[in-house]
Amino acid sequence: MSNERLRSALLAQGMTVHDLAEAIEVNPKTVERWITQGKVPYRRHQYATASALKVDVTTLWSDERAVESASDLSKAEIVTVYPHRHMVPNGLWREMYARAETYVDVLVYSGLWLSEDPLFHELLKEKVQGSTQVRILLGDPDCAAVQQRGIDEGHRIMDGKIRNALVNYRPLFTSHPDIGFRLHDATLYNSLFRSDDEMLVNTHVYGIGAYMAPVLHLRKLPGGGLFGTYANSIEQTWGSARPVTELDITGA
Repeated sequence: MSNERLRSALLAQGMTVHDLAEAIEVNPKTVERWITQGKVPYRRHQYATASALKVDVTTLWSDERAVESASDLSKAEIVTVYPHRHMVPNGLWREMYARAETYVDVLVYSGLWLSEDPLFHELLKEKVQGSTQVRILLGDPDCAAVQQRGIDEGHRIMDGKIRNALVNYRPLFTSHPDIGFRLHDATLYNSLFRSDDEMLVNTHVYGIGAYMAPVLHLRKLPGGGLFGTYANSIEQTWGSARPVTELDITGA
């Protein structure tokens, strides 16, 4: 039995099968089977489809597999999990931020590898010239949380990595003052990278560097709570952080 409700929702949004497949990252033939054969997708694909088509999930699938609980919605927000940060595809960070129209947020201690990427710098310049809010949160190199994180990772140079990142970002401080740079003294349990309704969550694990820790790729869905929990963490940290000064960069 075909799914005419799904077909109608596609038409209402002016989308094709290929448009939807690209939006939720599945094969177009898979979407075609959902429509023509009435196949029921996995839960995460149900909610991703409903979000893309701006309808309630039960409008498209009303059987018992269309689960409405907040727990299942939150699970559906997890696009994928990478066992280690170095396994995240190299281009995903830029691709994700390139899609941003409203929010570009980075909450880290140093995020040194991003600060060393000239293409990321250019992307920040481009975004801030439009209507996108850009906020970069680095750890205060002199705070206790930063010192402890360095000890936990076994190298005691976290403060130096942050100062290095500040030097790398220095050209942006004066050339693009609309890019928000602040220093925080929070104990981070995750490094967070937000682009509108997408986020990469790099967990912090005692005894190893963040590059070896897992990364969750999240996509916000209506009714889910996982994405919002991390997004609130960014807002709270930003609110208590302080602006970067020349003294923070030069030390003089």
